[in-house]
Amino acid sequence: MSSAAHANRRVAYFNGAIVPEGDVVVPFRDRSFRLGDGAFDMTRTFNHRVFRLKEHIERFYQSLRYLRIDPGLSPAEMTAASEEVLERNLHLLGEGEDYWLGQRVSRGVDAVGDEGWEHTGPNVIVECTPLPLKARARQFRDGVDVVVPAVRRTPPDSLSPRAKTHNYLNMLVADMDAKASNPAAWSILLDVNGNLAEGTGSNIFLVKDGAVFTPRKQYVLAGISRQTAMELAAQEGIAVHETDVDMFDAANADEIFITSTSWCIVPARTFNGQPVGEGRVPGPVTKAITDAYVRLVDCDFVDQYVRHA
Repeated sequence: MSSAAHANRRVAYFNGAIVPEGDVVVPFRDRSFRLGDGAFDMTRTFNHRVFRLKEHIERFYQSLRYLRIDPGLSPAEMTAASEEVLERNLHLLGEGEDYWLGQRVSRGVDAVGDEGWEHTGPNVIVECTPLPLKARARQFRDGVDVVVPAVRRTPPDSLSPRAKTHNYLNMLVADMDAKASNPAAWSILLDVNGNLAEGTGSNIFLVKDGAVFTPRKQYVLAGISRQTAMELAAQEGIAVHETDVDMFDAANADEIFITSTSWCIVPARTFNGQPVGEGRVPGPVTKAITDAYVRLVDCDFVDQYVRHA
């Protein structure tokens, strides 16, 4: 393939080399494909600048340590690979677009011994994906419809939710449950104690009487966006409490918002079909934290989404 053709294709890091994204091929005997035996992390860019990559890499290596997987790269080397992949893909972005930037490691191939695999150790991938700005624009414009499905979050005494693994079936089955009646719903699962936990790649916050409440990190993946929102709230003089919050708390919340890597912070308009608070989207506390987030990253991500609605 010509160099010009290569220049118009996204590239990824795959086991030590930068290759066209389509050339990243993981064997069917890979344990992540067969068993979900792998970990990943994901950050995003703002105006093409990567956000808190150091913190995301640190969390990634905590997940890998929990799973006892050695990727064969130091955190510094993983960071350098991530920066190179991003730099080599930036020219493919359109105006106003940004990337997810992800790191993925599987434990590798379970080799029987006679297949002749050239590589049987951990498969290491660093990749970019354009943010789904159009697909998620309506949620920013109108607010998210939060639905609590019947499926509970995997309990921490079975598998720690603090590790970001490739095994997402718990979340996906719950999400299908939530979307069965409302295809636009965003699922937030309960933990084993009946308290609110988290959704797919997202954390939930309630606002009551000017203070912010969010589930304890023992039961959730403590997102970098979650931590950023908490820090910004404190800077704005808004009290933040990490504590158990349940369905009663959500039903009586003045505001509800969701944090995630791609959304950053997005307001909820309904909770289980009922309007949140007085129905103002976003509410004043959510807007104050959102405005602080926009200033921090020097990118109006709300407008970035809404303009695609």
